[in-house]
Amino acid sequence: MKVAGLATGVLAGLVGPTSAGILRVPITRMEVQHAELQGVQMMFGASPQLGRLQAGMRSEVDIPLLNDQNTGYYGQILVGTPLQALTVVFDTGSADLWLPDVHGAAGKQQWYDANRSSTYVASTDVFNILYGSGPVTGHYCRDTIAIGEIALSNYSFAEVSDTSGISGWSMMPFDGILGLGFPELASGNGTTVMQALVESGQLEEPVFGFYLGDNSPGELVLGGVDPSHFVGDFTWVNVTDSYYWGVTLDAVKLGDFLTISLTKTAVVDSGTSLLAGPQREVEAIALMLGAQTMQGLYIVSCFQELPNITFELGGKEFSLSAEDLVVERVGFMCVLGLQSTRLQQPMWILGDIFMRKFYVQFDWGQRRVGFALASTSGDQNSTNLV
Repeated sequence: MKVAGLATGVLAGLVGPTSAGILRVPITRMEVQHAELQGVQMMFGASPQLGRLQAGMRSEVDIPLLNDQNTGYYGQILVGTPLQALTVVFDTGSADLWLPDVHGAAGKQQWYDANRSSTYVASTDVFNILYGSGPVTGHYCRDTIAIGEIALSNYSFAEVSDTSGISGWSMMPFDGILGLGFPELASGNGTTVMQALVESGQLEEPVFGFYLGDNSPGELVLGGVDPSHFVGDFTWVNVTDSYYWGVTLDAVKLGDFLTISLTKTAVVDSGTSLLAGPQREVEAIALMLGAQTMQGLYIVSCFQELPNITFELGGKEFSLSAEDLVVERVGFMCVLGLQSTRLQQPMWILGDIFMRKFYVQFDWGQRRVGFALASTSGDQNSTNLV
C-alpha cells in the first residue's frame, strides 16, 4: 500500500458555525493542453498500489469542484488562524490530508504558511506517501482546517516539503490532496478528515456525494447528496475492501461481443483521471478496439465507431459510450481514457471518466456505494442507468 509515516492522532474538535445547512463545495475542472495530457494525468487515490509497482446542529456541506480539462477536479479548503485558502483534490482513493509548504509548492503561487498561523503546532513525525504519480514527503503538524462552514480544530495533517517525485506537479493547478478513504488506508495513526467530521457530529448524515461536471465545474456534498445532480434511484453495492471504496465487480463488457469476469473488484477513485484495469484485460479490450499505444495512452481513429464499455455492479449495467471514453482529440486521432496496470491485487479503478457519467454516493456509515445516472440539462426525465 503506502509508505507510511508516524503520527500522533489528535481527535479534531468542533469550532466555527453551528447552524444547520448544506455544505456544498464547488470543484473546478483543470485546464491543460493535449500536449501536456500525459504529464498531468492524476493517479492519486487507489494508485498507492500503482506507485508500488509502477457539536452543533448537524449540517450538509456543498463544495464546488473545479474541473481540469476532465483530467482532475479540485476545490477549496481553509487552514490556519487566520484562515489561508488552498485548493485540494478530494480523493476517495486515499485517506491523508497534506498541504505543501513553500518548498513543496515548488514555484507555485500559494502554499500553507505555518508561520502565519497562531494555531499551528509542529511535529517531528515524518510523513511519506507513494502515489501512482510519485512520492511526497514532509512532516505531520496540527492546525485548524475548515471546509465551507464546518471546521476542525487541532487537526493532524501533513505539511509536505518535497513534491519533486510527482510527475507533472508544476502543471497541476491544485495545492494538495484531501483523502476521503477509510482510516485503514491512512499513512499515520491520526484521524481522517471524514472520520473526524462524522465523529464531531457536524454532518447531517455520514455520507458524501460527488458530481463531476463534463467540461464544467462539479460539486462535492458532505453530509448528503444533491438531488439536482442525479436522475432516478441509486443502485447500492456494499464495500468489500477494508481500505478502498472497493465493490464487487460482476463483469466488464465490450459491446455485445466480449465479456470479462476475471477481476472481482472495482475501486471508485476520484483521484484517478482515467479508467485503469489489469493489463491483460485492458490489452484484450484495446485489441478489440484496434487501439494503438502512444506515450502510455491508447489511441484510435476518431472516424471509428466504438462500442460501449460496460461495468456490471450490483446486478446493474453502467455503460460508457465512445463520447464518454475519449479524453482528447489530436487531429484525426482520439485518445481514450483507458490505461493498464499490474497490481498484486487485480482491480479495476473507476476514475473520473466513470464518475462524470454516474453520480456516486459514498455511504461512510454503512460502508456502501450508490450509483445513479448523473443529470445534465437534457436528461432530467431520463431513467436511471442503461
